[in-house]
Amino acid sequence: MPLTRAREIAAAARLENVRYAIRDLASVADEVIAEGHKVLPLNVGDPNIFDFQTPPHIIEAVAKAMRDGKNGYAPSPGIPEALAAIRGEAARKGITTVRDVFVTSGVSETVDVCLAALVNPGEDVLTPKPDYPLYSAVLCKLGIALNAYDLNEEDAWQPELADIERKITPHTRGIVLINPNNPTGSLCTREMLEQIAELARRHNLIVFADEIYDKLILENTDHIAFAAVAPDVPCVTFGGMSKNYLVPGWRIGWGIVSGNAPAVKTYSEGVHRLLRARLCANHPEQYAIKAALEGPQEHLIEVKRKLRSRRDLTQKWCESTSRVSCVAPRGAFYAFPRIDIPESDEVFVKELIRQKHVMVVHGSGFGQKPGTQHFRIVFLPDEQTLTKAYAGIAEFISERYGKA
Repeated sequence: MPLTRAREIAAAARLENVRYAIRDLASVADEVIAEGHKVLPLNVGDPNIFDFQTPPHIIEAVAKAMRDGKNGYAPSPGIPEALAAIRGEAARKGITTVRDVFVTSGVSETVDVCLAALVNPGEDVLTPKPDYPLYSAVLCKLGIALNAYDLNEEDAWQPELADIERKITPHTRGIVLINPNNPTGSLCTREMLEQIAELARRHNLIVFADEIYDKLILENTDHIAFAAVAPDVPCVTFGGMSKNYLVPGWRIGWGIVSGNAPAVKTYSEGVHRLLRARLCANHPEQYAIKAALEGPQEHLIEVKRKLRSRRDLTQKWCESTSRVSCVAPRGAFYAFPRIDIPESDEVFVKELIRQKHVMVVHGSGFGQKPGTQHFRIVFLPDEQTLTKAYAGIAEFISERYGKA
């Protein structure tokens, strides 16, 4: 048959605004690496590419599961041992009204499934600004218009309650709360959690409490779970092994559904329909959940010691560098400095990679208030690497913009 000219197969229009700033900079870094330079990576929150090691007892739990033949499909919600361990973790977090738990392929899948099970066309979910860009990517994929509420930089990046209330409409179904926050490293106060809970009660909203960094608190305080503060409010608490247990590549996350039982019943059933449709999360890795949550936690002492030291180094650099200011991070391993420059932060980070071979992520990739410029730092590398990277950034700022 004669060949006919094929028409272009267009991607779905709803994907036009799907962006993932953290990895979208890779092409610029690849150019620099191709020229023979080494790039200092302060852009990806992967502890395993730095000096952090997975606890051996967790690795052994997975290896044993594989040797024991746990290599086929798992139950769609997760294996019983894992689900029981997650319920135990919920109890330790003070969550007293657990209605359901389930295991996912990382918290990324938890987010995807939970949003897809909730929103219809024309509805929306409130997401923080700045936020982790997965949320906006998933909502764009679903064809849902973004409805972002501001975090207040002048108030240690706490949610702006007035802005949340202003943006709640009859079509709003839920609120996303990232605590500790990525990209700012902020922590919500108990008072803030209580006020958000009251808004959720008043407007009949579900809260998605993303608490993936709950064990990486850099202050002398414990993390406060939203669902513990508001046991009656419909809530899904997102957790996982990637950050706390240093296994991001295993892709193991979970959701904990809590709140008034009749209020969450139908929604929870919808989540499980989606879980069954995708078969299951990684099977052998699920055997690490019990080992992680119920086993030794000593690795966290050293992890937090390193992170506090690197946070302090980062904060000192921000405070001593012209044109840079930063709210001190209190959790996770991110800083979100503000920068006073006459061009976009996206231009700033791309030229920084090209000229000084240091890779950070532009604040506009996470969302920020108009008229402000930021960039996100991942302070996972050792102090020597951070010091070298920060010297390069300071030199770049001085050469390109001069002193403020």
